Amino acid sequence: MFFLGIDELIRNALAEDIGTGDITTLSCIREDAFSKGCFRAKESGIICGMDILSRVFALVDASVAVNALKKDGDTVDKGEVIAEIFGPSRSILTGERVALNLIQRLSGIATRTHEAVCQVKGTKAVIADTRKTTPGLRILEKYAVKTGGGTNHRFNLSDGVLIKDNHIRAAGGIRNAVEAVRKNAPHTLKIEVETETLEEIREALEAKADIIMLDNMSLSQMAEAVEFIAGRALVEASGNMGERDLRKVAETGVDIISIGALTHTVKALDISLKFYE
Repeated sequence: MFFLGIDELIRNALAEDIGTGDITTLSCIREDAFSKGCFRAKESGIICGMDILSRVFALVDASVAVNALKKDGDTVDKGEVIAEIFGPSRSILTGERVALNLIQRLSGIATRTHEAVCQVKGTKAVIADTRKTTPGLRILEKYAVKTGGGTNHRFNLSDGVLIKDNHIRAAGGIRNAVEAVRKNAPHTLKIEVETETLEEIREALEAKADIIMLDNMSLSQMAEAVEFIAGRALVEASGNMGERDLRKVAETGVDIISIGALTHTVKALDISLKFYE
């Protein structure tokens, strides 16, 4: 996993955590001390961020060696060792928190996504993320969603058109908004319209939207909407989907289920680093 700007992201995280120096480690650990240890999963889940784990320590001290025993996307059981580490004790301790913060969060996202994907297995629905990500970590968090078997919604505001309720109000209606987009946005971009009622769905279809988002609808409303759209556009279910029965949502016939909770309220997977005696 290599992304443009990843080293800068890690360096910023290290600078934030280290400040002017790791005073605890520098005060009580000899400069020539070496340690060997392991990263262990303290609960079961899907691992994500193994390259990040190694890269954190490489940027702290190139002499630290990380031996990954798992790869991104692997399932791990509680108590399983995912990586071993060896090198100067000071360097390992200084990079420990940043490395754990990142791999725990990414693994938590991958695990939560995998659970959602399993819930809709056998239906045509796919699980997608949103832009409700941690500022500065979007590229990693969306990668974690993919690792867990999900799909990515638009990465940023420039790579897709999503006309939401406030756009509709400010533009003077769905038709006005869609027509303005067709005049001003590149023709290569699909147009998605957020809807809350059957009448809004009718307007979006008449405006020839490519994707229709069903926002905070009940199961019966979603099923009715899917039947009404009848394949004339892709159908996305959205709105507090992290709290819904995803199987039942998928069975309404929607094509996409977007879940902000995959990234914005995810529980980190518990992983620890322990030195051997």
